[in-house]
Amino acid sequence: MRSLVLKIDVDTYRGTLIGVPRLVELLLRHHADASFLFSLGPDHTGRAIKRVFRRGFMKKVSRTSVLSHYGVKTLMYGTLLPGPDIGRCCSGILRSVGDAGFETGIHCWDHIRWQDGVRHADARWTERELQLAVERYKEIFGEAASVHGAAGWQMNPHALRLMQRLGFSYSSDCRGRHPFLPVWNAEIVNCPQLPTTLPTLDELIGVDGIDEQNVHEQLLALTREAPTNGHVFTLHAELEGMKLLPVFEKLLLGWQAQGYKLTTLRDLAASLDPYYLPRHEILWGGVPGRSGELLVQGAEFLSEMTA
Repeated sequence: MRSLVLKIDVDTYRGTLIGVPRLVELLLRHHADASFLFSLGPDHTGRAIKRVFRRGFMKKVSRTSVLSHYGVKTLMYGTLLPGPDIGRCCSGILRSVGDAGFETGIHCWDHIRWQDGVRHADARWTERELQLAVERYKEIFGEAASVHGAAGWQMNPHALRLMQRLGFSYSSDCRGRHPFLPVWNAEIVNCPQLPTTLPTLDELIGVDGIDEQNVHEQLLALTREAPTNGHVFTLHAELEGMKLLPVFEKLLLGWQAQGYKLTTLRDLAASLDPYYLPRHEILWGGVPGRSGELLVQGAEFLSEMTA
């Protein structure tokens, strides 16, 4: 059977409080599985204001109506309002997702801090941010997380190495075409990457006549043919769990009609033999519809021993 992984990034307090329960209800109703990756520390969404100086950011904001998706209060967290501690305030909601049978994992500690700071951060900074998230996850769920999915698809070499050391079995930190073992500057990282293979809704809406009424048709056209290992689609509790929930439901029904089993990163990882995974460079690149650079899957890496 065709498989399509639903990877749900939860970025904010509001998304956790409102979007996550709505997504759980919808998924259960349609007998669909998914992986929920949580932000576990403070919500400092308001600090994203400094991104106005990033090329392409204001264009994306105007296309996707950030205010209507996130709300005024969320956009003040970390500036005019203190940022709520998501893991502490919403621990019951987080546990209920696991209790409902869904896979849970780590997105980050502080979403804005990681997304805007990790690329050029040193080893000490990186380890502290990851360790905070790892400890909070274990405090909430009573066990270690198996999966990590980086905020904004942003990482650095220290973070990639820590995937192994902190015990993650697999991660989804980049955009790409199929599962692989990442190679950073000729250094092989022994933690499989399960990259996001499809564009996100906010990358498509507002481009070439695509809007909230027809964006599902664009995505369903991209999934008519299934690659060997299926697809990974990333959605957000703040978008598909709220204003875009009706759009997401159309996608669920459309993918099921196309014959897809809607599944988890855990199930995808279990279907792979890491020994036979291809090795690919992991590097910085752009993605249409998204501002700035993020990690992308590069060319297959052939060492001197295997060339």
